[in-house]
Amino acid sequence: MKKQNGFTLIELVVVIAILGILAAVALPRFMNATKDAHRSAVAGTTGALSAAVLLARAQFEINRGGGTLGCETDNCQQNVRGFGNGDIDVNANGWAIGAGRTDGAGATVNLTAAHCVQVFEGVLQGTAPVVSETAGDNVQYVAASGTGTAANGCRFTYQPDGGDDVITYNADLGEVTYTFN
Repeated sequence: MKKQNGFTLIELVVVIAILGILAAVALPRFMNATKDAHRSAVAGTTGALSAAVLLARAQFEINRGGGTLGCETDNCQQNVRGFGNGDIDVNANGWAIGAGRTDGAGATVNLTAAHCVQVFEGVLQGTAPVVSETAGDNVQYVAASGTGTAANGCRFTYQPDGGDDVITYNADLGEVTYTFN
């Protein structure tokens, strides 16, 4: 009689059982990997937006009086020179409120969703994530005005993760924060 080489049925059952136990233990850890990746993207965008808003304000401080004044009886600066494309507009405190605004003296500085898009794209520039006033196929963030705590602010809702992660920009204080739900 020939002797056959190979695994016995018991050895195969043991290996399958061990693989099943490993999968049961490891699977929950990897199930959150996608959510963690999305949250990292939101946190990274928040940091970039915060830094960019601060840089725009720093340029406003350096200019002090440069640019074109307008908006609600000369309390905001339009077209901050030396930052980005030179079309960032700031309020009286130096925080970004849009880009390329054409409102003249007496215009309101309250932000609309369109202004929020201008702030996002204007201060981040280059390879900024895609932001729009409405959701779409390639849109990563949907902009809306108002922050819940300040009417003069923006909410950027992250779309690829189901719309439950939000970046908030308060244009009165220059604060940029994020919330995960």
